[in-house]
Amino acid sequence: MKSSVKSSFKIKCPICKKEVGWEETPTRPFCSERCRLIDLGSWASGEYCVPGREVLNENEDEKEQF
Repeated sequence: MKSSVKSSFKIKCPICKKEVGWEETPTRPFCSERCRLIDLGSWASGEYCVPGREVLNENEDEKEQF
């Protein structure tokens, strides 16, 4: 019974919003390799980021001291 529930679990691709079965796609949570690469590109280009405190470059810190 547990495996039938797991195989019928549906998710929406975070990129294209297409509904796919969790067990049907090896690129989960994405529906395809294309959507996975689009997401990766968004992270690489800085479109997505994780909030945190700003880190100063060592050279910027030295300029402020003089």
